[in-house]
Amino acid sequence: MKKRVLVLTGGGDCPGLNAVIRAIVKRAGQERDWEVIGSINAFDGVLNEPTEIVVLDDKKVAGIHVQGGTIIGTTNKGGPLAWPIKDKDGNWSTVDRSDDLIRKLQYLGVDAVINIGGDGSQRISQKLFEKGLNIIGVPKTIDNDLSATDFTFGFQTAVEVATDAVDKLVTTAASHNRILIVEVMGRYAGWIALHAAIAGGAEVCLIPEIPYNIDKIKQRLHERIDKGRGFAIIVVAEGAKPQEGTMTYRTSNEVGYENIRLGGAGHKLLQELKEMDLGVDIRETILGHLQRGGIPCAYDRILATQFGVKAFELVLQKKFGHMVAYNFPKVIAVPIKEAIDKYNFIKLDSEIINTARGMNINLGD
Repeated sequence: MKKRVLVLTGGGDCPGLNAVIRAIVKRAGQERDWEVIGSINAFDGVLNEPTEIVVLDDKKVAGIHVQGGTIIGTTNKGGPLAWPIKDKDGNWSTVDRSDDLIRKLQYLGVDAVINIGGDGSQRISQKLFEKGLNIIGVPKTIDNDLSATDFTFGFQTAVEVATDAVDKLVTTAASHNRILIVEVMGRYAGWIALHAAIAGGAEVCLIPEIPYNIDKIKQRLHERIDKGRGFAIIVVAEGAKPQEGTMTYRTSNEVGYENIRLGGAGHKLLQELKEMDLGVDIRETILGHLQRGGIPCAYDRILATQFGVKAFELVLQKKFGHMVAYNFPKVIAVPIKEAIDKYNFIKLDSEIINTARGMNINLGD
């Protein structure tokens, strides 16, 4: 009887997920006593009734490495530790179904689980590992905010999308003598914003790690714009905030969704700049989920494939409770507990910050 490894994708979608799935299946195919199955929409596929499990074989994964999204679906709502249930009075609450999950996995004959996901998903991985589940983590996020790995797949594709947007906005900003603000994702870290600002040649880049002074930004814009002529591009991370203010966000009333919804930092900056009467038009663009979708770039396909191969090899080595990580030039394994212990903020003395300052990009300080 063959051994079974269950693969799932959790959290937000991300370019490169399918490349990881394909790599796991291709590597497992070299071991005659293993088969791969997938859970639809993260752990929901196991916990749902009826169970939603699919066999992942060579035919199923053929050519999927060039596709965005994930063929087994994903969700960032609920999960085995906080499963949404509706009370008799119509109110929603959550229950811990992790024991149910482990029992069902045993019933399905699952010997190991590979959980592909970001910070939240790997926190679930750690809790399940502590309950005795044989689990391996694969880091996934366009935000590049997991500190145990140099890069996460999906990040480079998101930067390409953001940079392409900056390139396009430059031409229209120059044509109309406008200041154009582009808001990008990243949650509490400014990796996407800073890379896109450097690659696209922006004048100003605002990131969560450096609360901005609006007067410093105004001064830079006055240097760029003379008597209503000239233009400027400002890249704003969704988590950017003024020195005397907070991040712009809202809470969600969606059942099972616990994260705050960041967004609106670009519009907030727009209003602040309009009040200063700079003498030129100012417009904003919010990229949003465009950064998550579409075909993964070659770099992300390769990194995702490396992660997939390594993840299955960790299963063979029974190195459970570990997450795959990229430590240039090697793909290694780190304890999941260590991987989720520290958020990957941009260090203010890092080379990427020094490069931005060396290019005279205003960081709002």
